[in-house]
Amino acid sequence: MDTAILKKIPLFEGLNSPQLEKVAAITTERSFEVGEKIFAEGQPGSEFFIILEGRVRISKHVAGVGEEALAILDPGTYFGEMALVDDTVRSADAIAHTRCKLRLIKRDELDGLMFTDKDIAYTLLWTFVRTLAVRLRDTNEKIKAFFAMSARF
Repeated sequence: MDTAILKKIPLFEGLNSPQLEKVAAITTERSFEVGEKIFAEGQPGSEFFIILEGRVRISKHVAGVGEEALAILDPGTYFGEMALVDDTVRSADAIAHTRCKLRLIKRDELDGLMFTDKDIAYTLLWTFVRTLAVRLRDTNEKIKAFFAMSARF
């Protein structure tokens, strides 16, 4: 994988060239067709994904309503990173919104890299924390809007 692509992704922008090469070495490429599930809510998670091309929809199934999209993610973003932080199941579905080309990084390989390179670990873990905080705030706003709308009916 070309490290220039990784450098453009906010998760990796704090890494230098040798560190980016180490990360690139543990990635695997996968493609998904429109509507194909990348992973499902409730499944165990052992990897996270970087979007190279296409768009990915993160959604939840709401009883009596159907699919509720939480986010549509574009190239240069990543998702599924919570699987790297904890050992719980996936909290939502990830579906190819358009035809997608993704890079995935497995938890055990990233753990091994972060164990041997503490500078990579420090940079990535702080970026994960910031990303999770932003996504939590976004989710809180969506919940607030949902309750505001439902109070009108």
